[in-house]
Amino acid sequence: QPQLVESGGGLVQPGGSLRLSCVVSGFSLNIYAIGWFRQAPGKEREGVSCISSSGLVSNYADPVKGRFTISRDNAKNTVYLQIDQLNVEDTATYYCAARPVDCKNYEPLYRLWGQGIQVTVSS
Repeated sequence: QPQLVESGGGLVQPGGSLRLSCVVSGFSLNIYAIGWFRQAPGKEREGVSCISSSGLVSNYADPVKGRFTISRDNAKNTVYLQIDQLNVEDTATYYCAARPVDCKNYEPLYRLWGQGIQVTVSS
């Protein structure tokens, strides 16, 4: 059955770094764009970043530009989100999700979702 599993979250101090991983199984990663989303307490879920199936196109939400980096390694069936310079506003549950080929700024178009992983930034 197609699934995505996130890992790499945890508790980090402000200014620290994490690398989240999204491991895909049950479908071919090379033809899917992968997006990262997050939901903080009391807030709506928001898109964070996305990388196209080719890896040639990526995008980032304004609050994370310059701090987050998305990448993919199809041979390992994995998409990564490197998070640097963490601040308390980054505290959220992070999800990866898949849709065919291209990134889109419309969540319902992402039909395959992971269960989410917690990132907590606290001093």
